[in-house]
Order: sequence, then C-alpha cells, then structure tokens
Amino acid sequence: MYSKELESIKKSNRFRTREIFDENLIDLASNDYLGLSINKNLFQKAYKKVLTQNFHSPRASMLVNGYTLIHKEFEDKLCEVNNFESAITVGSGFLANISMIEALVRKNDILFIDEEYHASGILATKLLKPEQVIIFKHNDFEDLENKILQNDKIGRKIIAIEGVYSMGGDLAPIEIFQIADKYKSLLIVDEAHSSGVIGENLLGIFDYYKIKPNEYHIKMGTLGKAYGSYGAYILASKQIIDFLTNRAKPIIYSTAPSLFDIALANESLQHIINNKKNLKKQIEKNLQIIYEILKIKSNSLIIPIEIGNNKKVKEIQEILKEKGYLVGAIRQPTVKSAIIRLIAKIDVNEKDLIEICNLLRELNVNK
Repeated sequence: MYSKELESIKKSNRFRTREIFDENLIDLASNDYLGLSINKNLFQKAYKKVLTQNFHSPRASMLVNGYTLIHKEFEDKLCEVNNFESAITVGSGFLANISMIEALVRKNDILFIDEEYHASGILATKLLKPEQVIIFKHNDFEDLENKILQNDKIGRKIIAIEGVYSMGGDLAPIEIFQIADKYKSLLIVDEAHSSGVIGENLLGIFDYYKIKPNEYHIKMGTLGKAYGSYGAYILASKQIIDFLTNRAKPIIYSTAPSLFDIALANESLQHIINNKKNLKKQIEKNLQIIYEILKIKSNSLIIPIEIGNNKKVKEIQEILKEKGYLVGAIRQPTVKSAIIRLIAKIDVNEKDLIEICNLLRELNVNK
C-alpha cells in the first residue's frame, strides 16, 4: 500500500527503524543529560510515593478525576523554584506544544515562531490559519522585530522559541526576550533541552539570563530528558493556565500524566536543586573536554558535528558502535544537513568522553 513511498525514503537514505541497542554501548546519544534515568535511589523514592496512593494510575482526564496530590505537589514545586504563578502537567512535550499553540493563538492573533522550533510546534501551526503564522529566521532577533513591525495592527502577538535548540545546541539570544517585552508579546519558551542543563540553578534559559518571569512569559519543560522521567509541564500566569485548562484539547481530552512519572520527576527536581553545584562542575568539565579535543565551544550538552551526507552519517555511527560508543546520526529532513549529534552526558566517565572525542577527531568529522 505504501511501497512506493517507502522505497523513496530508502533511496534517499532516510529510512528509519526502531532498534534495541546493546546496553553495553556507552550512551552519548540520548537526552538523559544528567544520567538520572539510571538513578535507582530516585526510582525507589518515587515508587514509595506512589504506593501511598490508593491507586497507581491517573484513571481519567485532569478535568474528571485524574488530577492527584502527586500532580499538585510537583506543580507547586515547579512554580516555587521557577518563580511562576501557576503550572500544569501534560502527557508529553509534543502534547504541550500542541496545547499551547492551538489554544493560545486566537482569531486576529499572530504567532511568530523560530524556523528551528520543535517539530511538535511546527505541526501545531498547521491547526491555525496560514495568515496567523509567521516564521522568522533562526535566532535572528532583527528579523523577528522587523516582522512584528510589519504586522503591528493585529490582536495578540505570540513568539515561540526554544531555550536550547535540540539539534544545534545553541541558546536563544536574550534580545528575543527584550523584544517580547518591548512589544508586550506573549513569549513561549520551550525549555525541553535547557531545563536541568543551563543556568545558575540549572533551571534553564530564564535562570541563565536571570530573567524574572512576568505575565507574558510561558515556560514549557519536558520530563524525559534531564529529569529522567516522562511527561511535560507548562508554567505561566494563573490566567493562562486557567485558559489552557479550559481550551487546550490535549489537556482536556487526554488521561492525566502517569503518577509514577510525575513522582519521579519531582524527586529528580529536588535532586537537581540539592546537587546543583556538583552537577554544574561536571557539565563544565565535559564541555571543556569537548572544546580541548574537538575545538567546539558549546553552552549546552548538545554537540552537533556536521557531516552533510545521510549515508555517511550512518556509516560513522556504525564505526563508533563497533568501538563501543553510541552517538546520534541525525539525517535530513530532521536537520538541513546530516549531523553526528554527540551528547556530553555527565554520567559518562572522563576516560570514555576523551576517547570518543579522539575517535571523532581521527575520523575528521569536524573538518
């Protein structure tokens, strides 16, 4: 039925399969930035927390009776440490982006979205009218401001960016926050890859730039990356969270997030808060190793190495697998040009990180 389409994908070296990787491979591919997915102490604490409930499944939507004390405790903690007024947990980052963009962009509003925003956000724009969506050049705050000025006589202006971009590992410039303030625009910040990794308190881009959240700010974060769990959250003013609760279809019509996943994320958040000093040292050490060997300077743990060829990037991945290392081989159309995506996870020991960097240098992948 789809043989022609599949054959076309294969010919362009874009065919993908699910693979159960050898657990003995040293993981430099996943988004488990802090290595918390293997922390059994956090797992046990979350397990014991869920056991205190009469049920271990949310059973229903947030708006029926799926909302529990476990959800509320985590939301309250997120608000406290991030200095936001209100929060809501969501089933995934994908659902969170669909929720925000589909619900918040109303008639006569315009969404200004970075061209490298997460695929979930780009997909969400298809639910809007074409005239409601303006894409600006990646991290180009001048292009953003020009486009806002060209579309000034509109309803609400909503800007969507990421704190750390998932493929390039680059940070959103502070000027975009300043432009949002200048034009009183709602600012959606997807912190999937920045929360837990950057900032004085490892809370993300708001923390990194020391920006105090205001009524125009919306922060979304995921739990399946630095937090070593699964799910997502949205932080904003009470008015915006109330509106999402009443209008965002993925929130209204989805079963509430897993109790265990939320309990585990709460334990991870506390762990990050308690150990931020040591975690930051490990992050800085790994980034220094990357710079010394590969001459790549990064503020995040995502290290993209451009290869430019879909076939070659898979070949390099296979060579490194044979050496015992797993890295990401990201191909078009996910990225404009194929890359090796190296994640400098802090649970990878120094010796192994040095070795993988030397192997990559020997392969001349960053030339």
